[in-house]
Amino acid sequence: MTDIVVPTLGESVTEATVGQWLKSAGDAVKKDEVLVELETDKVSVEVSASEDGVLSEIVAKEGDTVNIGAVLGRLNAGGAAASKPAPAKEPAKAEAKAEPKAETKPTPAASGGASTDVKVPVMGESVAEGTIANFAKKVGDSVKKDETIAEIETDKVALEVPAPADGVILEWLVKEGDSVTPGSVIARIGASGAAPAKAAEAPAKTEAPKAAAQPAATGDRPVSPSVRRISAEAGVSPSDIPGTGRDGRATKADALAYVNQPKASSSTMSDTAAKPPRETGPREERVRMTRLRQTIARRLKEAQDTAAMLTTFNDVDMSAIMDLRKRHQDAFVARHGIKLGFMSFFVKAVANALKEVPAVNAEIDGQDIIYKNYYDISVAVGTEKGLVTPVLRGVDEMSLAGIEKGIADLGKKARDGALTIGDLQGGTFTISNGGIYGSLMSTPILNPPQSGVLGMHRIEDRPIVRGGQIVIKPMMYLALSYDHRIVDGKEAVTFLVRVKEALEDPERMLLEV
Repeated sequence: MTDIVVPTLGESVTEATVGQWLKSAGDAVKKDEVLVELETDKVSVEVSASEDGVLSEIVAKEGDTVNIGAVLGRLNAGGAAASKPAPAKEPAKAEAKAEPKAETKPTPAASGGASTDVKVPVMGESVAEGTIANFAKKVGDSVKKDETIAEIETDKVALEVPAPADGVILEWLVKEGDSVTPGSVIARIGASGAAPAKAAEAPAKTEAPKAAAQPAATGDRPVSPSVRRISAEAGVSPSDIPGTGRDGRATKADALAYVNQPKASSSTMSDTAAKPPRETGPREERVRMTRLRQTIARRLKEAQDTAAMLTTFNDVDMSAIMDLRKRHQDAFVARHGIKLGFMSFFVKAVANALKEVPAVNAEIDGQDIIYKNYYDISVAVGTEKGLVTPVLRGVDEMSLAGIEKGIADLGKKARDGALTIGDLQGGTFTISNGGIYGSLMSTPILNPPQSGVLGMHRIEDRPIVRGGQIVIKPMMYLALSYDHRIVDGKEAVTFLVRVKEALEDPERMLLEV
């Protein structure tokens, strides 16, 4: 007997609602087959069978609230438990059905050896699904172990799926654009002799699930208990809620997002949803947004809709830092193997200012403010697929060389598409350098749930007054965007002034005097 339990649901998520059971007590199930859907405030999570067997008991009913580790149901290996829910005749049926299925898997590969399932890897904390972006191999292609055969896009990063063994692609069980979940089987690999047989069987296998799924997609969408409850409390129709779950079903997170959005946004969204796509002209091209671009768009809009965002400006004389770099650059490179750039000074200056003005390093959580006594800085990096913000952790305890190396490593990983979910989570403040693209001045947008973001800009010689004389100095505009709900104007200006002072006298900053 194996307990089916609630898995870890992601950072800060402690409970979920049982959305829908896809199997009934007494049903035969296969390993990795989805048994039940759980809904949290953020995502919908599918719980799969850990082995072949029979679902002998359902403990948590649809609509129940369950904690992490709670028992959802029980699974009997091998199908012996089918006698529990039905008379003696019924188990025989279940076993008769289960046995052919168990035998069909190795049969096609018998001519060329056993096949190996290619499963979707774990995609990171709080990431429950991704989209098949592209296939690097076709059916019949030879592959080596750990060779990339497909790419999956999530809301945050692109993941490469490696081959688990040497062999040949026997079949793809999904198509480009399909949504997949961690642990689901997307392909099978076998010895070269099995490829033709598998390829021939692939259409029959892939068409059967599609045919079964078609009625659910075209008919009325099932509504889970949690969605019904939220809809009833908010006085909205469940059918109006845009669904992101299986077969277009609305999840608990979809319902919460729908009822909590501003009314103006709601009408705009429904108007947009109702409006059919316009026809493209002969010199136009329609391309679907990647998941990463969709997430960037959604988060930027959320930042504007939820935060009371305001921007304050200052400028900084970069003479001292430029002189310091010029005098010590060669020795720095010889000692540390990396160039001394501007970003390390900015990161240090920001860390010192955050210690003095802790509200800029805090976040709002409901009716509470969470003050963070650590300094993990998100550094905006532009890639071909969009802007990402990997996190440099514990910057207050790092040297200038350590910061430069950390930023260089994160930048390389971002450009190579090798960032993990862990690299992108947990930042307390963001620095964005639009100056590398030539920007003179901008108003950066917050990176939720952070309360502050510093925008750097290009350095240019400008006339300023020093000691009653007009002199030419290399100047940079700084912009601090902040959430006015938590950061007052005085605190924002103080923070930016402290950053300016530290950059204009870097030796004093580094000596901490």
